[in-house]
Amino acid sequence: MESVRAKKYLGQHFLTDLGAAQRIADSVADYLGTPILEVGPGMGVLTQPLLEAGHDLQVIDIDHESIEYLHQHFPQLSQEGRIIEGDFLKLPAEELIPGRADTPFVVIGNYPYNISSQIFFRILELRERIPAVAGMLQHEVAQRLCASPGGRDYGILSVLLQCWYDCDYLFKVSKRDFNPPPKVDGGVMIARRNGRTSLPCDETNFKRVVKTAFGQRRKMLRNALQSLFGKEFPYADHDIFTLRAERLSVEDFIGLTLMYEALPQENTTTL
Repeated sequence: MESVRAKKYLGQHFLTDLGAAQRIADSVADYLGTPILEVGPGMGVLTQPLLEAGHDLQVIDIDHESIEYLHQHFPQLSQEGRIIEGDFLKLPAEELIPGRADTPFVVIGNYPYNISSQIFFRILELRERIPAVAGMLQHEVAQRLCASPGGRDYGILSVLLQCWYDCDYLFKVSKRDFNPPPKVDGGVMIARRNGRTSLPCDETNFKRVVKTAFGQRRKMLRNALQSLFGKEFPYADHDIFTLRAERLSVEDFIGLTLMYEALPQENTTTL
């Protein structure tokens, strides 16, 4: 088998720029002793430099044709049982790195653009085992994940990811460097676990406050959060409620959640 047919329903656009693949692999050089899970390896353009760097590599792909290609072209991975046919979004955590159920692992990949957000929600579910995640997304999505408060790119996923990870946008990749070319350019980023181990508020409430605040992002928080806080509530004159969601840091959202949790029960609503 010389190549894999790109399947639109899987969002496959194979990276052809070997230099970009090398730079993505280089982004996780600091994790040489940590197992690496490559998601969606396709025809192995990123797999090759990761192996050449000496990484402890496992790959997972949902596409059977890609799996057959990898078995044929990467015999070492095949012989050692390091090629998994499955869905990263659905496979139980203990099956992602077989035989090492509690071992931390880094996630890397040229992620299918149509499921990039779901991939990062999955990363958040597994954050206690994932010290870093790197790879290619749509340029705009990568920018959004790494955005700082105050910008138009800053949103729900920015806050939820940056609560647990420090995020850096690394470089842009032209859509011409893929086969077939997607409609938008790619962006490469890396997120490394920060020192936060827990929240002083309930995590479900934190997510609820963040999502509700950004649900009407052009409104001041006093109005955007009315469905949660009620029309009249203590702290309503606090300066934070005159801001829009995009101005708030992760710490601000934690403080806002603590205010929500301190409200009398009759004042609050749940969504």
